[in-house]
This record gives sequence, C-alpha cells and structure tokens, in this order.
Amino acid sequence: MKALVKAEAGPGLWLREVPDPKPGPGEVLIRVLRTGICGTDLHIESWNEWAQHTIRPPLVVGHEFVGEVVELGEGVASVYPGEVVGAEGHIVCGRCRNCMAGRRELCANSVGIGVHRDGAFAELIVMPAGNLWPHLTKIDLDVASIFDPFGNAVHTATQFRIVAEDVLITGAGPIGIMAALVARHNGARFVVITDVSDYRLELARKVGVTRAVDVRTESLAQVQRELGMKEGFDVAFEMSGQPSALRDMITNMAHGGRIAILGLADHEFAVEWSEVVFKMLTIRGVYGRQIFETWYQMSVFIQSGLDISPVITHRFPYQQFEEAFKVAHSGQCGKVVLDWSA
Repeated sequence: MKALVKAEAGPGLWLREVPDPKPGPGEVLIRVLRTGICGTDLHIESWNEWAQHTIRPPLVVGHEFVGEVVELGEGVASVYPGEVVGAEGHIVCGRCRNCMAGRRELCANSVGIGVHRDGAFAELIVMPAGNLWPHLTKIDLDVASIFDPFGNAVHTATQFRIVAEDVLITGAGPIGIMAALVARHNGARFVVITDVSDYRLELARKVGVTRAVDVRTESLAQVQRELGMKEGFDVAFEMSGQPSALRDMITNMAHGGRIAILGLADHEFAVEWSEVVFKMLTIRGVYGRQIFETWYQMSVFIQSGLDISPVITHRFPYQQFEEAFKVAHSGQCGKVVLDWSA
C-alpha cells in the first residue's frame, strides 16, 4: 500500500510503498478514505524539537481519518465490512485505575496513532475494534475525517454550562472556530474570538461569531463596551498557546468565570495569579476527547444541524501531500483534507 512515512530523522515526509497491515484478534482493517492534516503532523514533518524527542522513524504518520471497514480480526462482532467508521486515536492500556473506572480519556499510558504507532496517512490502517466510532447516519466524508479535532473543540466547549453566557475564545484556528460554532449551537449569547491572522479572523466572521477581534488593533475591553457587557466574560476557551492571550483572558473574565485551556505554550510563562484568586476563577486543562461521550455529542450536533464544513478550506488528493502541507504550514487556511479514495 501507499503511505506517508517519516522515513528518517529529519525534515520531510516520504510517499512510500509499505506492506499492507493485517488485523490481529480484536482488530479491524480499514480502508482510509479521507484524512485531515493536524498541527502535530506539521511538527513531525518539520522535525521540530518535540518531534525529535517523540517520534521513532520509520513511522506512518497521521491520526485524523475516516474509512471503510474491509476485514475483521478474530473475535470482532461490533462492526461489519463496508461500514463507514472514524476512530479514537488514543489507544488506552485498559489496566490503570482510570481505565478500570471507565475514565479512559485519563489513561496515563495511552498510545497515539501516527505518533507512537503507525497512523492513518495510508491506504489501510489497523485499529482495535473498541476504538472505532461507526457513523450510523449519512455524513459528509470530509467532515467525518476531522472528528478528531472537532472532538477537541467539543470536549473543550462542553466543560462548562454556556447557555445564555458570554464566551471568549483566544485562537481562531480550526479548533477555536469549531468551539465557537459549538458555543453558539449550545446557546451562548455572545461568542467573541481573537487572533492576529487576517485570514482566520475572516473565516471566523463567515461562520457567524459575534465578534472576531484582531488584538493587534483592538482590545477586549473595547469589545465589551461595544456589546454592552458590564462584568466580563463568563466562560473562555484558550486555544492559542500564547502567553499574552491567557493573560488577557484572565483580565477580561467575570468574577467566578470559568476557563478551559486546550492550547499548548512552547515555554513557561508567568500568570498574574492574584487575579485568578481574587476573581475566584476556575481553570481547567483539556486534552483529547472524552471516550466515547464526546463522539456521541459530535454526532448529535451534526445531526441537529451544526455545520462545521466551512472550517475545511482546502482539499488535495494524497499524491499532492507536499502542496497540502505547504498550505497547512502557511496558516492561510482552515482544515486541510487529503483524499485517499482515488
């Protein structure tokens, strides 16, 4: 089969012919139809410091995908050949305290596809049957391919009650914009998103946020006055990983406000903790998706009319992966999808 491989320690990915994987007991062989390019894939392709410490070449990369079941391993009865499925990319140990208690998203020993084991940028992938999410209703394949990052957005945006609340999101990347869509879908009053990218701020405006704010030219205090807000934002999602964004967020929160942090900073930074204390803020770290409650929520949101398709701005056949990665690196895009069906 054809696959995108991190063949050696260094920048780049290579389209190679590799052996077809075979499903073992409890596993399923899937024909990949679409994949999404993630920031993690960009790190691996560019071979940054994180990738150098994490990735062990050779490795088939990629973890956002949708595919079709083609073969069942011994003992699998939960899916059938021809079924369209997504998959939770974190494969948990099943033995730790959290796994045994059903809190699989908190497994400290999870293994990620496309990072710790061969992933989805390939014509075929093998996954444990227990990691599959069958798409039981008709769904656009491009949308289905980005359920992984959509799940990050949903997991973050459902941490706190947001009905009739004012929501601030820092970082208008695809996950930030999808979180904005979820917040609006779930009954928020104002949804304000910030960034410094003209392209992504315009994309956020197109999907209907209340305000898309370029923090280089406009302050959140100004936006609050314009919207008639008196006491600050009730709920906030930090998606950018930028220290200045979190500090600005804390300053603009209402007393008793709630913050969920998904963005990762690349270095340590100071926070004015007295503001956190005196405002009695709740700050919660978020990672991955709740297995499988978030997947259920995503499917219900899509079925009830939430449209995340505008977040997908570029599509390429997998043979044009170099151009696709170039677009993704540029930042002048939303989600970039590779088509493996041709």
